[in-house]
Amino acid sequence: MDKIKILWADDEIDLLKPQLLFLEKKGYDVITVSNGHDALEECEERNDIDVVFLDESMPGLTGLETLSKIKENAPNMPVVMITKNEAETVMEEALGSSITDYLIKPVNPNQILLTLKKIVDNKRLIKEKTTNDYQMDFRQLSMQIMDNPDVNTWVDIYKKIIYWELKLNESSTSEMSEILDIQKTEANRAFSKFIEKEYPTWIGSDHEDVPILSHNLMAKKVFNQLDEDKPTIFLLLDNLRMDQWKILEPIVSEIFRVEEEDTFYSILPTTTQYSRNAIFAGLMPSEIQEYYPDYWRNDIDEGGKNNFEGELLEAQIKRLLHKPIKHEYIKVTNIAKGKKLLDNAHNYLNNDLTVIVYNFIDMLSHARTEMEVLKELAGDEAAYRSLTRSWFEHSHLWEMLQIVAEKDVQLFIATDHGTIRVKTPSKVVGDKDTTTNLRYKVGRNLKYANKDVLEIKDPKQVLLPRPNLSSTFIFAKEDKYFLYPNNYNHYNAYYKNTFQHGGISLEEVVCPIIKLTSK
Repeated sequence: MDKIKILWADDEIDLLKPQLLFLEKKGYDVITVSNGHDALEECEERNDIDVVFLDESMPGLTGLETLSKIKENAPNMPVVMITKNEAETVMEEALGSSITDYLIKPVNPNQILLTLKKIVDNKRLIKEKTTNDYQMDFRQLSMQIMDNPDVNTWVDIYKKIIYWELKLNESSTSEMSEILDIQKTEANRAFSKFIEKEYPTWIGSDHEDVPILSHNLMAKKVFNQLDEDKPTIFLLLDNLRMDQWKILEPIVSEIFRVEEEDTFYSILPTTTQYSRNAIFAGLMPSEIQEYYPDYWRNDIDEGGKNNFEGELLEAQIKRLLHKPIKHEYIKVTNIAKGKKLLDNAHNYLNNDLTVIVYNFIDMLSHARTEMEVLKELAGDEAAYRSLTRSWFEHSHLWEMLQIVAEKDVQLFIATDHGTIRVKTPSKVVGDKDTTTNLRYKVGRNLKYANKDVLEIKDPKQVLLPRPNLSSTFIFAKEDKYFLYPNNYNHYNAYYKNTFQHGGISLEEVVCPIIKLTSK
């Protein structure tokens, strides 16, 4: 392991020989300069400095001036201010300039050591502990994956994977992150087999082992918790994965208290057209087609596929609730509608139930080129999470939530399905009416690699519509994505490592449903 490098700038550096010798004996590498100009030169020429010790009262360029210039070029560089001056204004200015710590002269060697442990070694110790903890948990997690998990155990496995993903990312433990990525791949392989075996048995069953699915989400998690004394807001963020929720949770928890964190399983295909219509209709897709034919569009039909969510919600409320409630359905698909949502925030407090669909992926991209934009900005899961957090913190939605949180409300946050970063192409051949989605296909005479897909030759078996008598559904397993033989290499490079949905993976299927109340 390389020595920790300290840059120490002090015009009386010769008087600090005891401290410097102490640090060298402790294994630190100290570079010394006697003024601010030399300190800046060292910072510019070297890229291996771990922490800067800066005397506040140097002649010429003062410590505070040097600090300001260091932070311009290296905003994350830890800087410790050392000063004889205990004046409050000096300390306030230094703290306001983002110093990491400060010491008062004469400097005690043990104080220096404690400061370094807090700044530098703390990161190393956290990294080592995180690595060791994951190594201990790795075997248990692997055993769980191999031990024929049930519905609830799969949720536990997925939550544990997310926990370690965030923890390892936080401590920049790249080696362990690669191992976790392999373990997540193994988990998705086993989960795909689980869904292939169990999913057909869930549809139409009320058995206790069946998870909450998209079409009974509202009945089992929202309608049964409506409160006459407080307004309820149901917020559906499209494409919100469990790991993205965990990134948003600390922000939302500033103003709301998490009462319950639960999950549901998205129906197949894990796409808006199917899962979100099912959520608001309280019915499976073929049932929507049967009972509300004017509100359903098959993949090959022209027109928007989710244009009647409000009407389907209204019908579900009438069907399941025993008395009328004052409710409103709002869909936000662009910045202008987001601003309108914010402007009307107080009005939603007069409803018994307000349902808000927020297409935040559209908000991120501001255009229909969302795939290209996200590929550029979110090359991996960590970047995708970071982008989600940044968007949310600056969104009209967050402003709106701060307004309604001032009153006594209950808030449900959910999604329609998640997304997975696809990495492995799988060839499919179909006719001109075959759907274009990369994670599922519906069509006639499909040719595909059987090992890569869950095939449903009789869509009625899982309550899916059948556009044609010979239509078959196939769903991509794990991180596969479907490509046609034509221009195969071009599209392979174009779509690889993009975030897609429609198939079978923990990220797409296991979805968050969170109940919160105002603090």
